[in-house]
Amino acid sequence: MVQVRVIAHDGHAGYAGYDCDVLVIGGGIVGLSTAYAITRAAPGTRVTVLEKEPGPARHQTGRNSGVVHSGIYYRPGSLKARYAVRGSAEMIKFCAEYGIAHAVTGKLIVATRREELPRLHALVQRGRENGIPVRELGAAQIAEYEPEVRGLAAIHVGTTGVCDFTAVARQLAQASGAEIRYGARVVRIDRRPERGVAVRTARGDIVRGRVLVNCAGLYCDEVARLTGDEPEVRIVPFRGEYYELARPELVRGLVYPVPDPAFPFLGVHLTRGIDGEVHVGPNAVPALAREGYGWGVVRPRELAGTVAWPGAWRMGRQHWRYGMGELRRSVSKGAFTQAVRGLLPGVTEQDLVPSAAGVRAQAVLRDGTLVDDFLIREGARTVHVLNAPSPAATASLPIGREVARRALAALGSW
Repeated sequence: MVQVRVIAHDGHAGYAGYDCDVLVIGGGIVGLSTAYAITRAAPGTRVTVLEKEPGPARHQTGRNSGVVHSGIYYRPGSLKARYAVRGSAEMIKFCAEYGIAHAVTGKLIVATRREELPRLHALVQRGRENGIPVRELGAAQIAEYEPEVRGLAAIHVGTTGVCDFTAVARQLAQASGAEIRYGARVVRIDRRPERGVAVRTARGDIVRGRVLVNCAGLYCDEVARLTGDEPEVRIVPFRGEYYELARPELVRGLVYPVPDPAFPFLGVHLTRGIDGEVHVGPNAVPALAREGYGWGVVRPRELAGTVAWPGAWRMGRQHWRYGMGELRRSVSKGAFTQAVRGLLPGVTEQDLVPSAAGVRAQAVLRDGTLVDDFLIREGARTVHVLNAPSPAATASLPIGREVARRALAALGSW
């Protein structure tokens, strides 16, 4: 990459002709929320977003169940808890303001086995600590909300909803006033602490900025390494496999099982989306590529990178029993159906129609620990969002403000 060293008008050494003040990599909902927050907080700041796809929200943002989470699951005081609780209310308000399809439906979390009852009661306490109103239900009361659902006990969370996150991302892009460059896959980054950053795309374009924000989702660890920063985590992709319910009248709203506290996935659940369809899933299995939306999608370089990370092996040893159950439900529709029947006894294999899958960008530490909270780290002239899976779409507005705050601080320090 050819660079020209000049003295910028502000007295600092820099690249000739900065294209922007803040350069955001990633056009999912977090990257676009960051651009939106920057231009709101500091009008006149020039923001450019580089997105490798031909449009926004093509991966995690646009391939989930569309749930606006309440924040009940997350450890009190964590970023997930704080941002989800705050973000769910802000997301509903944002959708209402811009006419984006949404609904506040509430949801049931249902215990179907006695050993789940203590975990259900713990969720009630966690909800109260997070400031979330919940209603405890006995077995007979479940039918008030979901006549076809069976369980020993449940809790109703009234603040949960659904929305069109892809439409939200599009609106954030438009309202931000940022320059959005689609089809701009980043292949090289030259970061000079005394100058700024210069990014080369696969098409050969060079984009120069004073500060770089990494919101690359499934590739955020690779982008961090391109800048010269060691993220100390690796993204291990997990595919979430969904079905649609051929008889959507069986489910009125949202129905979830009691989650396993040892694993940051919420289990197979039932979600009536804004389109009226009921999505069933996800099953969570290791993906053979970072965008591996089916077993037939294999990218050897990416798979080798996952296998080479010691944390992936240690994670596998710790959670192999859970993983085997997920794999069984992936390859056997009968096993998946049986899992759904725990909540919805009337469902049959014929009721489940395959639907589009998603991939979760899960950060894993070297020791095999799955990063449980949102993870944002900084380097010289860089801000990296290194773990932002669910509920990041729900929490995207507060996440965007926090990333924007750090980016503007870095911008102001030069």
